[in-house]
Amino acid sequence: MNALSRVQINLLACTLLLGCTQVLSQDFEPLPKSAAQQGDTDEKIALGKKLYFDPRLSATGTVSCNTCHNLMEGGDDGRPTSMGVDGLTGPRNAPTVWNSVFQASQFWDGRVPTLEDQAKGPMVADVEMGMAGHDQVIGRIQAIPGYIRKFESVFGPSDAVTIENAVEAIAAFERTLITPDSAFDRYLSGDKVAMSDVQIRGMELFESTGCTECHSGPAFNGWQPGSDGEFVEFPRITDSTFVKKYDLISDLGRSNATGDRSDDHYFKTPTLRNITLTAPYLHNGRVGSLSETVRLMASTQLDAELSDDEVAELVAFLSALEGRFPEIALPRLPSRLGESVLQQPEAAKGFGDATGH
Repeated sequence: MNALSRVQINLLACTLLLGCTQVLSQDFEPLPKSAAQQGDTDEKIALGKKLYFDPRLSATGTVSCNTCHNLMEGGDDGRPTSMGVDGLTGPRNAPTVWNSVFQASQFWDGRVPTLEDQAKGPMVADVEMGMAGHDQVIGRIQAIPGYIRKFESVFGPSDAVTIENAVEAIAAFERTLITPDSAFDRYLSGDKVAMSDVQIRGMELFESTGCTECHSGPAFNGWQPGSDGEFVEFPRITDSTFVKKYDLISDLGRSNATGDRSDDHYFKTPTLRNITLTAPYLHNGRVGSLSETVRLMASTQLDAELSDDEVAELVAFLSALEGRFPEIALPRLPSRLGESVLQQPEAAKGFGDATGH
């Protein structure tokens, strides 16, 4: 039996058992409309929003959290791999920050468990924000009186400006970055005209082909409240032609974080929410289109070859996962009166004297 006929037979069985517009309900859930935690006050969220958008937390004053996780679009940066300070690029594609609260771990290799821990990393990564250490980050913040007042108002007057408080505020803001009420969510809630016929066929195909083995739950990443991080071998089918074409094995994945060779080529399952907005795809950003990614995943993970119609149906279904984005106004950032917090390069300091200007 070839791979394509397995897909067709699975879909037929699903249709006969469940009906043409039903799927196994345990695989699919609406996205929660709130992810707030106790203590996520409006004031803390507002402080986290300022820090998220502030490029002065980078060595060159050019890179903020929003640089790589752009909230004006898909929560990523549209690059194969992100560009940090001084034009440096890292090895992996920037995951979306939208709905990142609905994950049991962060980064492609899941090396930290929380949004707070994740926020610490890029600040001191040399190819990202490039700060020499978290002390330098806090020094920048402490040099701005308006930030000191905001921290003291949120966290109290005693030793308020700390890296722990800074990332706590950023995480509180990021917990507001959720996108409920997609066509799919409305369909699950009983609005049977929220999705088109082709999207419904794509949903049934998504379930019957086995995509929900990894992409289940409200965020389509296997996450459930309180669940531990889960990691999946990628690629599973190493003789797929896509493996060489898109260099899928040079990155060892989770073992780079754990040091355990049994974790070679294991990655966190990414969310599929708003997946239509986050090209290019995969951990290395090598795949430029969603339809090609669908073919690749079927081949490398399920040993299945999809027809053009099946690919179109799956892409149509994935388009139904684009949710409602909250309105976000750009924050006003506090500044020092008439003085920069960024250190002037030594060469520039002497430029006026040397030229007479």
